[in-house]
Amino acid sequence: MAFTIPEGLHEDLYPLAWMIGTWRGKGRGEYPGIPAFQFAQEVTFNHDGRNYLNYYSRTWLIDDDSNIIEGFENEVGFWHPKPKKVLEVVLSYNTGRGEGWVGIYDGPKIQLALDRGYATPSGTPVESASRLYGLVEGQLFFAHDVEMNGHELQSYMWSSLERQSENS
Repeated sequence: MAFTIPEGLHEDLYPLAWMIGTWRGKGRGEYPGIPAFQFAQEVTFNHDGRNYLNYYSRTWLIDDDSNIIEGFENEVGFWHPKPKKVLEVVLSYNTGRGEGWVGIYDGPKIQLALDRGYATPSGTPVESASRLYGLVEGQLFFAHDVEMNGHELQSYMWSSLERQSENS
């Protein structure tokens, strides 16, 4: 599905304009101590004319027939492109965690590394993490690697999401 640069988009966001909209799809996850799981995901990127993207991601655990079992992780945040293709991202999770990310964008490929994290007393701290976003055959691909609970940095979640029409 083709996209157009939205009206009123701040020029700093032009390199990320391909992301704006709502994306939905499915993914998988696994990590030591966590049984393998499947999830549905909805990600929305939008803007209000200022020089950052608003970000919202919701996930639900699903069964083999894609029926929702229960809600999983929600993230809200802001994506700030900087000079020289640098991207700064701040995220907050429903699980009691906040994170600052720094990375690079190059066309439809974004690589992020965890810069700093915070966890509430009941939240699970993450020691290090990386994220990859990319436009692959018209879909938003997402991969998230984490180091937590005494385990080395490794794959945690990945998904492929389809752009939704404005009427979805």
